[in-house]
Amino acid sequence: MIERGSGRGLAVAYAATIFSSAFLLFQVQPLTGKYVLPWFGGSPAVWTTCMLVFQVLLFAGYAYAHLTTQYLSPRHQGYLHVALLMLALITLPITPDPSWKPTNSDWPVLKIILLTISSVGLPYFILSSTGPLVQGWFSRTHAGQSPYRLYSLSNLGSLLALVSYPFVVEPSFSTATQSVLWSGLFGIFALLCTGSAVAMWQRASAPVAAAQMSIVTEAIRPTRSLVGLWFGLAMTPSVLLLATTNQVCLDVAVIPFLWVLPLALYLMTFILCFDSDRWYSRRAYAIGAAALTLATVFVGKPGSHVPLVLQVGIYFSAMFCCCMVCHGELVKLKPHPKYLTAFFLTISAGGAAGGLFVGLLAPLLFVSYYELQFGIIGFATLYLTLRFREDNIQLPMPTWCQPLLVPAVMLMAIGVFSQLDRHAEGSIAVARNFYGVLKVEQKHFAHADHDLVRLVHGRIEHGCQFAAPEKRRVPTAYYSEAAGIGQLMTTLRPSQSKHVGIVGLGVGTLTTYGHSGDRYRLYEINPDVISMAREHFSFLSDCPAELTMVTGDARLALEFEEPQQFDVLVLDAFSGDAIPVHLLTKEAISAYLGHLKPDGVLACHISNMHFDLRPVITGIANELNLASVIRISDENLEQATHPATWALLSRQPETLAGSVGLESTVGASRQPIVWTDDRSNLFEVLR
Repeated sequence: MIERGSGRGLAVAYAATIFSSAFLLFQVQPLTGKYVLPWFGGSPAVWTTCMLVFQVLLFAGYAYAHLTTQYLSPRHQGYLHVALLMLALITLPITPDPSWKPTNSDWPVLKIILLTISSVGLPYFILSSTGPLVQGWFSRTHAGQSPYRLYSLSNLGSLLALVSYPFVVEPSFSTATQSVLWSGLFGIFALLCTGSAVAMWQRASAPVAAAQMSIVTEAIRPTRSLVGLWFGLAMTPSVLLLATTNQVCLDVAVIPFLWVLPLALYLMTFILCFDSDRWYSRRAYAIGAAALTLATVFVGKPGSHVPLVLQVGIYFSAMFCCCMVCHGELVKLKPHPKYLTAFFLTISAGGAAGGLFVGLLAPLLFVSYYELQFGIIGFATLYLTLRFREDNIQLPMPTWCQPLLVPAVMLMAIGVFSQLDRHAEGSIAVARNFYGVLKVEQKHFAHADHDLVRLVHGRIEHGCQFAAPEKRRVPTAYYSEAAGIGQLMTTLRPSQSKHVGIVGLGVGTLTTYGHSGDRYRLYEINPDVISMAREHFSFLSDCPAELTMVTGDARLALEFEEPQQFDVLVLDAFSGDAIPVHLLTKEAISAYLGHLKPDGVLACHISNMHFDLRPVITGIANELNLASVIRISDENLEQATHPATWALLSRQPETLAGSVGLESTVGASRQPIVWTDDRSNLFEVLR
């Protein structure tokens, strides 16, 4: 017999292995996302796609753990896992190769999937399999003891990783240093896991008590309907997690903190529910979920002016309550430890299915962001199913039909949501792709000559044009002659031809300032923006200047190009109302300056509902020794113009003095801030 002390020591080794694997698993997620984000335009879909890869790899790891514990002896399990650990060590470090940087905007989802797998695929697979595999080893070497506390420990390690990343790791280390540190910690984990595997097969070879064996053989096999509930209760929170993250990032910014916070709340529900029954009250969380999901409908309405912090709080609180209900009910339905790996395999399959739905299927099925509404309907349907099952309520339908009820309801929801917005009143065209949802709308007024055609991205208008032919060349929206950019374009060397670069096409309004002999180089990452600007607006076709369109991320495109010698380079790239952080860093501004003439001007559009970006512009201007002017213009309904804030930067103050002047409309409201590629903090500029 093996002594009790050695059994306790082995349990500690298992716990350390599981905790370290979970910590590394969730540290690498925001790290990878941060590497990839600026390469693909800063779209919220970048994180969704990364999460899709992580969830599928997690499912693959759980499937590996399930199959090896079912069909391999303890010794062969250990041999195989240690061999895979050695292979994973060979792939380190995990820094993505710069050769993966895209040169165009084709197939971004596929490129991100391949990039992520090539960079972290094998280490992530090993880490994801370790939790259920080691729990299976625990069940074998400590028969009669519950392994589910180890699952809570795993989630605790994951939560610690997520909380520490935005507050400790990201502010303290560059991404390159983070990659090296993570790779070193993975080596330590590999040693821990190898030691646990060796100790496991030594202990597992000892005889097991007959009483313990009888416990295992009497375990009740889960039914198909029960496995279906496991799957649904895992998939629904996954959909809600990714859909909520998408929604918030669209309105705020695509940054690690807004990836980490909802993921941490999601994991917290696992920790609480799997730790003890006392943390979960069905009644309390169901009422909270119902109230908060109704609140999300209100804050998500167009024209809603709910403060940003309250808006984010409502979205994340609703997600937390829904996840608590799903995971609390999941714990109530957990099987005997004999079926532990099958249970976790089903949970991971549900999570991967949620990722596949939000990341791949929803953009193909829906023309707008209805994933959150779909998840809420799934939650309500599952909750009612559980209540009916618990209360033995029989529906008036054949027994064989009842398991198909939930899938049927969800298919109906998909059918309804897939048709919404396709034929909305005033809608001319709608398109959805990796970069977001675009709508071309007709807006009518009492006077026909005020009628507009406008392009909307999410809730934000990206440009508009008068429908009346005689007013089609009037600059509108944020680009009027009264706005900072309009003042610059009309006063900077008016008698000379200009070479102008524009980052972010919109509907092409800025080309109204083009004249014969001018050259305009337009950078746009979203192919649908280009097609809609050409098909539904006439700014581009009416422009007498020479126009060149460059498709792809502007910062990457400029890295590959020879210096363009622009007279003016306009930075006007947005994703909804979100901040394109990677385009407003010191390194990015330095790259833009390399494409300006010595007396050229960089014009940055920094209008934003939630963030005051003037301190960032001022800080970078001071750091790079640039003259800067801030110009704010007011709304004019008759001219179809919106309030706009423009920052104008130049190496030579006399250039600004001779055109728009050196007086700012309003000074920076806070101390100057410098963002870099490695460090940026949106909380510093929150209004």
